[in-house]
Amino acid sequence: MEDKLDKNKIRELINSKISELEGKVKELEELTKPIAPDVAIGRVSRMDAINNKSVNEASLRQARAKLHGLQHALDQVDKPSFGKCTRCGSIIPVGRLLVMPESTKCTRCSSF
Repeated sequence: MEDKLDKNKIRELINSKISELEGKVKELEELTKPIAPDVAIGRVSRMDAINNKSVNEASLRQARAKLHGLQHALDQVDKPSFGKCTRCGSIIPVGRLLVMPESTKCTRCSSF
């Protein structure tokens, strides 16, 4: 992945995805705030709210993990090792990096 144009394109993509995810994380943080027991919303509605909170907490964990991966990719994009599989050392196809810029493994190694 020596092409500067590709790295610039990937850097822009990473920045865009980071901005998008930061907004999603803030939204999910609001949705996962504790539900006060004294708020009168009814028993069924409270159970539904608790269930939705659990789903949103899982989404928040995933969004934070992806955000961490993207921030790491942004830190690595200018290094010579960026775009090389951390397992086998082969080049990760640019198409894969455009879809998943946080990828650190090639398609073959990611299935192990």
